[in-house]
Amino acid sequence: MYGRPLIYLSRANVEKVALSMQDILLLIENAFREKAAGQVEMPPKPGIHPQANAFIHAMPAFIPALHAAGIKWVGSYPNNPQHGLPIISGLIILNDPETGIPCAVMDCTWITAYRTGAATALAAKHLADPKSEVVGIIACGVQGRTNLEALAALFPIRRVCAYDISREVLEQYVEDIRKQFDFEILPVDDPRKAVVDSDIIVTSVPIQKTPTPTIQKNWLKPGAFASSVDFGSCWSLEALTQLAKVSTDDIPQFQYYRSLGYFPGFPEPYASLDEIVSTQKPGREDPQERIIAINLGLAMEDIAVAPEIYYRAIDMGIGTPLPL
Repeated sequence: MYGRPLIYLSRANVEKVALSMQDILLLIENAFREKAAGQVEMPPKPGIHPQANAFIHAMPAFIPALHAAGIKWVGSYPNNPQHGLPIISGLIILNDPETGIPCAVMDCTWITAYRTGAATALAAKHLADPKSEVVGIIACGVQGRTNLEALAALFPIRRVCAYDISREVLEQYVEDIRKQFDFEILPVDDPRKAVVDSDIIVTSVPIQKTPTPTIQKNWLKPGAFASSVDFGSCWSLEALTQLAKVSTDDIPQFQYYRSLGYFPGFPEPYASLDEIVSTQKPGREDPQERIIAINLGLAMEDIAVAPEIYYRAIDMGIGTPLPL
């Protein structure tokens, strides 16, 4: 990065680079292997909370092996759609690790969406039945799409059961997924129907500190894997305590959020994703285990992906040079 001008990449610029899900999966897996080896610097993300259930977080990370250093400044405002605005917004700043000089500023929303899906798929690679064919989706927003795309890159999916509280959102999701994939997609009018027969379940409702849980005890069948990218907001305590294993992507950050009032009564995670990926802790050990991954979203995931987009954008002549 040394000697290059500062480049601004808009959401459209980032999308135009068209980094593949397979590339993102590889970058994310490499980042977790580096974390397992103690080669990632990533303090728990601090944040501010201007509104109830809304936050703006600072997410710094340094991954020496990927020559990647930077920070994401990201906001999540669940009520934004009422004003015609996205829930997630923010920027990533990349720095040259050799000089500290900023070299790129880019929209973070595309990267956030796809790296989150990739982390789900990476957890599923180790914690789900590799023959999983049926996926349940609860909440058909951005994460309902990118998590499914990432899972489809690793699993022989043949059917998707999708639920959303908005019928309009659900119908658009079904139409879009049918165009993108050739597997069967079934809209359901009850969240239970999206769970009980599924091998893998993804929940991505708005994050809430004191949620009203949807998923109840005995909904998750024996042998199923679930990914909660909503801080467990969909899951009742009775359902969680029935599970054989609860994992997360980073235990210190899980404990940090617990200190802020999240995860009241939740079981303690048995392992972090880097420990699982590196086989320091076991993944699935029994075909009948019910397992959930409550991934929080880590700065290193964004900082692992952003430099690859930056370099490809430079090669493609994409972006706006800016003076410092």
